[in-house]
Amino acid sequence: MRTTLDGALVTGLLADLAESDHARAGRYPGDPAARQAVHTCYVPADRITDDLPARWGAEALAALDEHAPDPAALAAIVGLPVPLAGAVHDRVRAKLAAEPVEDLRVDFEDGYGVRHDDIEDADAERAARLLGAWPLASSGLRMKSFDTPDLLRRGLRTLDLVITALGRAPALTFPKVTAPEQVSALAQALEVLETRLGLAEGVLRFEIQIETTQAVIDHTGRFAVPGLIAAGRGRVSGLHFGTYDYTAACGLGAAQQHLAHPACDFARHAMQVGAAGTGVRLSDGSTNVLPVGDAVAHGWRTHYRLVRRSLEHGFFQGWDLHPAQLVTRYAAVYAYHLESAEADGRRLAAYVARTGGAVLDEPATAAALALSLRRAVDCGALSAEEAADYSGLSADDLTALIERRRIVP
Repeated sequence: MRTTLDGALVTGLLADLAESDHARAGRYPGDPAARQAVHTCYVPADRITDDLPARWGAEALAALDEHAPDPAALAAIVGLPVPLAGAVHDRVRAKLAAEPVEDLRVDFEDGYGVRHDDIEDADAERAARLLGAWPLASSGLRMKSFDTPDLLRRGLRTLDLVITALGRAPALTFPKVTAPEQVSALAQALEVLETRLGLAEGVLRFEIQIETTQAVIDHTGRFAVPGLIAAGRGRVSGLHFGTYDYTAACGLGAAQQHLAHPACDFARHAMQVGAAGTGVRLSDGSTNVLPVGDAVAHGWRTHYRLVRRSLEHGFFQGWDLHPAQLVTRYAAVYAYHLESAEADGRRLAAYVARTGGAVLDEPATAAALALSLRRAVDCGALSAEEAADYSGLSADDLTALIERRRIVP
C-alpha cells in the first residue's frame, strides 16, 4: 500500500516523545488499587477513648433504633427511595454493628486547639497507643498547620511523638496549606523520620487539606493543586476539602458557609482536575448541622442530601463529625450504589461480550463502571457474589477493567 510518511520520521517522533511520555506516566499513574474509605471521622485528641470505634457504632445504632427503627421510617426522614429502603436499612444496621468507622483522625488542630506542651505531649503519646490498638482499616492524626513558626514546631513535635511511639505509618492530614514550600517542608521531615526510625522509604504519606484560597489559585493566578502535589514528591495520598475555613476565606457569610455553595463546587472541581489521574484521592468536607437532640431528622436530611451530592460530583469520601452521622453516611452511600448496581453490571457484561445494547460504552466508561462495583463491595453496599451475579465478572476481572487491561478468559 502506498504511504507518504517514512519509517525514519515515525522513529524520530517516537524518540522525541519518549522522555515526555515517561514523565507523564510517572505523574499520572492512575487510581491506586487499595480500598478507599467512604468517610473520615474526626475526634479531638482530648476526647479519644479505648472504645471509641465501638462506642460510635453503638451510638449510631441507638440513633437508628430510636428515630428510624424500620425501613419506612428511614425512607420518610431522608427521602430514600421506597423500593430500596429495606435493603439499605438492613445493610446500614449490619455495617454499624460490624464496621461503623472505616477511617479516623485524631485531631490536634481546630478541634483540639492550643494546649500547654506537656498536655499535648501526653495526648500525643496516648493517641499513638490507641492508634496501635484500634481495629480500623485506616487511622491516623490531623496535625497542626505550618501557618506560624510556633505551630510548625508544635505540629512536628506531635507528629514525631506519635510516629516514634507507634513505630509505623499512620494516616496523616496536613491542614491549612497555603504554599508548595509547606508541603515540601513536611515531605522533608517525613523523609528524615523514615531514615532515623528504619521505616520503608516513602511509607509516610499525607493528605493535604484544601481549605485556603491559596491552595486553589496561587499568588500568580495559577491553579495550585498540581504544584502542591508535586511538592510532596510522591507522598501526597489525598486532597481533603475544608468546608468552613474555605468558605470563610472566600468572604461568605455564616448562613452561606455550607458544602452545597457554588464557591465550594469551584474548589472541588479544581481539586478534581488538578488531581485527575495522579492516584491522589479526593475527600469532601463536613457539615456542622448535627443530628442531635430535637434536630435529628433535620440533621439526617441535611447530611444525607450532602453526601448524595458529593457522590454525584465524584467525591466518594467525606468527613463525619458525630456518631449519628454514620447512619446517613451509609444510607446515602448504599442507596447510591444499589440504585445503579444491576444496570451497571448489565452494561459491563455487554461491554465484555461486545454485544452492544442501548448504550455504546468506551473503555473509560467500562473502567468507571467496574470501579463503582468494586467500591460498592468494599463498603458493604454489595456482596462480592452480588457484584458477580450482576456483571458476570470476578473481582480480578473488575480490576483488569479498572486498569484498562484485557480480561483473560
